[in-house]
Amino acid sequence: MAVVHRPAYDDWSFPKGKLHQGETLEAAAIREVAEETGWRASLVRPLGRSEYVDRRGRPKVVSYWLMHPESGRFVPSDEVDRLLWLTVPEARERLTYPHDRELLTDFETA
Repeated sequence: MAVVHRPAYDDWSFPKGKLHQGETLEAAAIREVAEETGWRASLVRPLGRSEYVDRRGRPKVVSYWLMHPESGRFVPSDEVDRLLWLTVPEARERLTYPHDRELLTDFETA
């Protein structure tokens, strides 16, 4: 699983971002992973969604997807300065927020 560190918040989370007007959830997920990690990925299946309130009190809804990495190269930026590829148990331990960890509660590794 790809887990990213965001220096502005000093947190570890899954790649995520805003849905552009007219964009499908699937297209947004692929685009955001590419923008934040430098990796092109294909969708495997929905992982779940998270609803929360951000630091400014705005409600947020994020859809997460299990993806298969295809190709790429990570280059640190101001938004994401670290990328780790982890097993599900390792990701669960590393993630900062309970709502992200909850997405992995029923995740099976086969």
